[in-house]
Amino acid sequence: MEDVYDLRSLLFGIADKTVTKLLTGTPLESQIETISFGLGTFVIVNVVFLMLFFSQFAILWIERKWCARMQDRRGATTALRSLWVGENGQTAGEWWNMLPFGAGKPVGMLNGWLNKNFGNSDERAMVDRVGNRSWMGLPILPGFFQNVADGMKFLLKEHMVPQRADKLIFEVSPFLIVSTTLLILGLIPLSSGIYATNPELSILYIIAIFGIAPIGVFFAGWSSNNKYTLIGGIRSAAQLTSYEIPLLLTLLSVSILTGTFNIIESIHFQHSAGAWNIFLMPLGGALFLLTMIAEVERVPFDMPEAEAELVEGWWTEYGGMRFGMLFMAEYIRTYAACFLFAHFFLGGWHLPFQGTIGSIGFLGLGSLYLLIPGAVVTLVKAWLVFLVVFVMARFALARIRTDQILEFGWRVLLPLSVLQVVLAVIYRLWLFDPTAVSDSVAGGMAWNAFGIPHFVPIATTVFWLALFFLMLRDEDKDASPERMFHVQTMQPAGKHIPGQE
Repeated sequence: MEDVYDLRSLLFGIADKTVTKLLTGTPLESQIETISFGLGTFVIVNVVFLMLFFSQFAILWIERKWCARMQDRRGATTALRSLWVGENGQTAGEWWNMLPFGAGKPVGMLNGWLNKNFGNSDERAMVDRVGNRSWMGLPILPGFFQNVADGMKFLLKEHMVPQRADKLIFEVSPFLIVSTTLLILGLIPLSSGIYATNPELSILYIIAIFGIAPIGVFFAGWSSNNKYTLIGGIRSAAQLTSYEIPLLLTLLSVSILTGTFNIIESIHFQHSAGAWNIFLMPLGGALFLLTMIAEVERVPFDMPEAEAELVEGWWTEYGGMRFGMLFMAEYIRTYAACFLFAHFFLGGWHLPFQGTIGSIGFLGLGSLYLLIPGAVVTLVKAWLVFLVVFVMARFALARIRTDQILEFGWRVLLPLSVLQVVLAVIYRLWLFDPTAVSDSVAGGMAWNAFGIPHFVPIATTVFWLALFFLMLRDEDKDASPERMFHVQTMQPAGKHIPGQE
């Protein structure tokens, strides 16, 4: 089902009309179609990229505030108003006047107007560093603009290269990591009418991009000429290699089930077939999240950084904006993982129960429900995935050792990902009814069985939830001798004999 808000067609139409009007009757008239396509592509790529990039600030704010609430505190509370009045009675006017368009120019005029109308006065409480943040603080996303302050701080920090470092590789590595990470955003659609590009093999392209960044990580650790960074780089290379294979197999199972290597087509398939992939392959969803957490090196798979023993891991020697770029790349990869999970397993921009609620004719409720922009639905799903999975995992789980990480990837996730591929083939060949696929508002009914609507996704979800529940409640450490080695410590420290366990 197509999105009501087709921004791509709108921008291409405007570009075509503009170029046709300007170039008709000129020597470039024969190239109007090519130039209009290039202009339209340039505009839509920039618009979608900026929408994705700046919406990323939301996850920084979500993590800050949620982590603070987990620790029973408020966290960052810098107010919007402090950007122009400063804090503790200080004014920010002189600082703004130093900008290129500051004093007497647009920025300075705007700052003066804001200070005059919304600055410190007898009626308004002063913005304090510790206590009162005044109005425009708590009601309007408190602490959101702390991200802006942090970014400016990174820009102002001095960049220093270690004396004995390999300077060329040291400088190139952050750009290799960041550039390949930013390429991922170019392939993530916000809706069927808001996307930058749509190659046929977009899923394979994303997999290839995710595989490039570990090279930059290893180069960054090696080129710093620091034992801590070298160990972090080696850990990163080993960890990412062991988790990329299960990730590839999980995405292969998604492609098998949906019958395509195209992201947008795989999203449309979930609606047309009548069920999101999370209800058909819960195991695949769990595998995707686990491998993605390891790929972006977040807790509990953050051994390449490991502040407790490696200072800051492979990026210890980076400072200033180089550190900021690496920090940004980690969050962009995490954000991309949230988008990909929403697209591959949660139906992308399709609303929950879209067919059922969309068909309600009472007072036009169904039509109003369908008017919710698909881009908003995609963003909300990505933010919820980040909050529920990535942020909660950071506080709920402890970091595990390197040998446990590698063993978990090779001995547990790899066999399970192979099993998921086999299940995807079985579902696609024997349980899928291609005649029941529909691209209407109501969607299709391709997963019915035994005369029961949606029997396959319901039965699959119940089975895997029951299995997950039983596995998570397994507390008998001695019940199964087939557990992974070194996971359970059965003897006190110092009692192990090397080479004889």
